[in-house]
Amino acid sequence: MRASVIVLSLVSSVLLSACGPARETPLLGYVEVEPTRVAAQQAGRLVSLSVQRGGEVAAGAPLFALDTELERPALDEAEARRAQSDAQAQDLASGKRPVELDAYRARERAASAALSLAESELARQQSLAARGFVSAMSLDSLRERVRSARAQLDQAVADLRAAELAGRDAQRAAATAAVKVADAQRAQAQTRLAQKQLVAPVAAHVEDTFYRIGEWVPAGSPVVSLLPAGSSKLRFYIPEARLAALRPGQRIRVRCDGCGDGFTARVTWVASSAEYTPPVIYSKDNRAKLVFKAEAQPERALALAPGLPVDVLPEAAP
Repeated sequence: MRASVIVLSLVSSVLLSACGPARETPLLGYVEVEPTRVAAQQAGRLVSLSVQRGGEVAAGAPLFALDTELERPALDEAEARRAQSDAQAQDLASGKRPVELDAYRARERAASAALSLAESELARQQSLAARGFVSAMSLDSLRERVRSARAQLDQAVADLRAAELAGRDAQRAAATAAVKVADAQRAQAQTRLAQKQLVAPVAAHVEDTFYRIGEWVPAGSPVVSLLPAGSSKLRFYIPEARLAALRPGQRIRVRCDGCGDGFTARVTWVASSAEYTPPVIYSKDNRAKLVFKAEAQPERALALAPGLPVDVLPEAAP
């Protein structure tokens, strides 16, 4: 009987030595996702929903739209004001209208013709006066007529030049400022209208939708939740005794159900304080109860279900 016990003990020792050192216990964790929740900055009634839960959406594809009963008329009004301001600015920059300028030119020609007639009459009467047929008083009257005709011509020329000029500098500056104000109002109206029609910022999987068509959506309330590629991360817990072996930037090996041979990830964050710490004094006997929350990012994009349990092990040093 004693010999049998010795033989069994030897066999056990050989088997244990053949197995080598015990494998390192994996750390336990799970998959967590960080969705992109898309919301409108303005409130409104949901009039269209272009995606459904569980589907896929491309970058730039429409997600949803809210009613534009107020924003569309506001944009039309802003467009009209912009056109009005621009027309006024162009009118001041170009002077009088062509029809008005034609009237000023006709007035100038009439004044020029009246001056020519008055000068011809004065010359003829001066010739007669030299022979004694016209009195000096008549010549003075004709000379005054010539001076009056010349003044009228000068006035007509000045009026034509003023009509051909653009508006005064202050008026043109005011018109230019009005155009800028109209541009800003139009841009604001366009922005408010665009905020009612949302598109996907990136290609993603549609995790969920939170409203149905016809429902009122408050401003800033998410309507669609997206899961872009790379939105999955790993969350696991490190016992106090193994905390020194894992640091941000370190590579880890990850195994999970359905993951085949597993994959690698990089530790991105380790908590500076313990989680789930019992309210006891830290002593040599109970410090093994301390665990520290950590996070890691897979090194390649993977479709991992949220909440999937994972096993984490530090990658062996090369």
